Amino acid sequence: MFVILSGAKDQVGGTREPRPRRLRASLACVGRSFAPLRMVSLALAVGVALAAPRSAATQNKATTDTAATPLAGRVRGSAAAPVTVYEMSDFQCPYCRTFALTTFPELDSLYIATGKVRWAFINFPLTSIHDNALAAAEVAVCAARQNAFWRVHDLLYKHQDTWAPLKQPGAFFLTLADSAKISRPALLACVKSAATRETVRQEAEGAERSGANSTPSFYIEGGLLSGAQPTAIFRQVLDSIIRLKTRTPAKPAGAAP
Repeated sequence: MFVILSGAKDQVGGTREPRPRRLRASLACVGRSFAPLRMVSLALAVGVALAAPRSAATQNKATTDTAATPLAGRVRGSAAAPVTVYEMSDFQCPYCRTFALTTFPELDSLYIATGKVRWAFINFPLTSIHDNALAAAEVAVCAARQNAFWRVHDLLYKHQDTWAPLKQPGAFFLTLADSAKISRPALLACVKSAATRETVRQEAEGAERSGANSTPSFYIEGGLLSGAQPTAIFRQVLDSIIRLKTRTPAKPAGAAP
């Protein structure tokens, strides 16, 4: 169990209102608020297990068979990492954008690239306040099926100001295929598939069942961290968990060396 130091609660950006039944949740797009961590059970409806290390052959299959295991293309880091973080985010949320473009690159360098943390992205579009969030999530899911999720993830956030206000963002989203060097026809066919929307719906409902009610939220080894926290807060949380999970148990008194 880990605890975040409480501070001034600053709930900014977003009202709370009922969501449509297809993607239920209370709504908030949260900046640097200090919400308490809660112990929750993660009930994400995804088709890949992240906790156990896998063989090289299994890992290679996962990178190419992302249609069958949609989360596989949205995972960074070693399968042997002691800590797994599930990020539950909305591509149209401005605070998610801030996290993705400023904080996440630092965490990637400090923890993911060094084998300490495995990171998974879960779609949690807040459709009542973000008209284009669902469409963006579908594009991201389909990019993962061409092994290009993280490239499109970055493009969606970098160009959020361009596509977020559009009445029909589809044409713009297709241009991202060119920037990400993936197939436009394959992307379009995938986006039109009912299975893609169902994937996003299941993820959003799973995020809600895990206790998330704002974006971004992070499920970290039994705790829920809410808001676009600064790097220092993530370091405090991650370092404490890594120490606990990697420390060598003390030998009983009188045990042989």
